[in-house]
Amino acid sequence: MNQYGAQARRHWQSHLPNRYRQIENPDQFFTEMGEQIGQQIEELTRTLAGQDPEQETYMDKVGRLNMAQLTAAGQVLREMLPAPETDLSPTR
Repeated sequence: MNQYGAQARRHWQSHLPNRYRQIENPDQFFTEMGEQIGQQIEELTRTLAGQDPEQETYMDKVGRLNMAQLTAAGQVLREMLPAPETDLSPTR
């Protein structure tokens, strides 16, 4: 399981406990989800990074690629991880 699968699993355990308990094979589910998230992040990172500008320094390129990866990861994770469950039970 990659880092995204592990992160998704923690998210589900913490924020979607009822749905998490219904998963028949959590290892397989989150391994596959992590691979899918990773692929989407890679694709979006390439798109966001774009072409290397002329005269770009090494450090500028590192910064541009890192920012593209962080932006892509944030966007894909927001799209792929469900919103937390809400507790509809009355409080006393």
